[in-house]
Amino acid sequence: MAAVAGNSEGTTEPAQSSILLISALTAAAFGLTVGVFYPGVMSEDARYMYRDIAQGFLGDWQSPVMTVLWSIIDPVAPGAGSMFLLAVTVYWLAFGLLAFKLAQRSLRLALALLVLALSPPAFLFLSMVWRDVLFAGAWLLAAALCFAFATKQDRPPRSIQAVALALLAFGFLLRPNALPAAPVLAAYIAWPSQFSLKRAIALFVPAAVGLLALLYFVYYVALGAQRQHIVQTIMVFDLGGISHFARENQFPVSWTDSETALLTTTCYQPVDWTGYWNHGPCFFVMRRLEDEKLFGSRAMVEAWIRAMVSHPAAYLQHRAAFVWTFLAGANSTLWTGDAEDASKAVFAGNPAVAALRAMHDALRSTPLFLPGSWLLGCMAVTVLAWRRRKTPSGAFAMGVCGSASVYVLSFLAVGVTADFRYVYWAVLASIAGALVLALRSGGAGAR
Repeated sequence: MAAVAGNSEGTTEPAQSSILLISALTAAAFGLTVGVFYPGVMSEDARYMYRDIAQGFLGDWQSPVMTVLWSIIDPVAPGAGSMFLLAVTVYWLAFGLLAFKLAQRSLRLALALLVLALSPPAFLFLSMVWRDVLFAGAWLLAAALCFAFATKQDRPPRSIQAVALALLAFGFLLRPNALPAAPVLAAYIAWPSQFSLKRAIALFVPAAVGLLALLYFVYYVALGAQRQHIVQTIMVFDLGGISHFARENQFPVSWTDSETALLTTTCYQPVDWTGYWNHGPCFFVMRRLEDEKLFGSRAMVEAWIRAMVSHPAAYLQHRAAFVWTFLAGANSTLWTGDAEDASKAVFAGNPAVAALRAMHDALRSTPLFLPGSWLLGCMAVTVLAWRRRKTPSGAFAMGVCGSASVYVLSFLAVGVTADFRYVYWAVLASIAGALVLALRSGGAGAR
């Protein structure tokens, strides 16, 4: 097949048979996902959000943008169904666009991409209604649009870039803790033909400030969301960890002798902060902080700063314990119980899901379900892409895997729960980035 004038990496027009094959396989994968997992699993976080819709309440603990969006699309498939269908559509649209683009140079790589999109760490999480899944899909779609619609000048139309930036902003509004990672992806969207570290650094502060301004306007002005002080969950977790390792209470509260003994010994669990909140064993911590209106107050901020300054070694021990648990521990992955009734298993009686669950259980202790594996994978793709950063494929790999690496690394300082879902963006970025980077730097590529 003859090459046509295209980008610097030698784009060719895909054969009609390839177009039909990629279209059919993407549609089949979408249908398989819906057929197996519909209407999706209502996670605990999703259940809280759905209850907020019924009560007409908007808070910033969960994303109020997702709450409002869910309320709008809920009539399509009441309950988990509408949000599940949206996440699945975004996911397969992103992978489908990338597969079409890859097929112009290598049909084998396009087919491999679709196969890997069905791999357990990526595919199984589509069953869950989590903002992490929609967030990762939206950011992948943003990058895929810029890569797939590049013109002969290696730049997509401005309208495509505008849509990509809107998807970037949407993903950020779903996951505001993605702020450090957003400018990296924004740099790729702005200059998709080549990735410039200097441009990314120069863009970082303006992009971060702009996104924070957008968050304030959308959350608190446009939607009127109630502040629930979710950032202070980090402080509670850190104060608990420092209290544990310093063997001294760091909270701005005086406890009984028995409570202090628990606080400095058994309360702390590096897997998450909920031992101080709603999952025990130390419910009394958050109950007291809320009863005395300390949670959300300046007193908590001052206590947090004071504890880190006074006990830096204890703080580092706490964060190191969390990091190890998060990246290398046997963390929470998929929900298996009904959010409304824990005694019931989701998708009970569905043989396809039962087989997938068995596969998940068998693989759960392998590197495939270790967050650290996907962080290392993204970092490796980023390093390998550096030499080809001035090509569209190298820029794409740098943009998606660079932002995913920064996103996961940010949890080392601000993470409060060691769940696998927090590396889902790294899973998708690793798969997409590696396959796009596998394109040859010149010629039509193997078919």
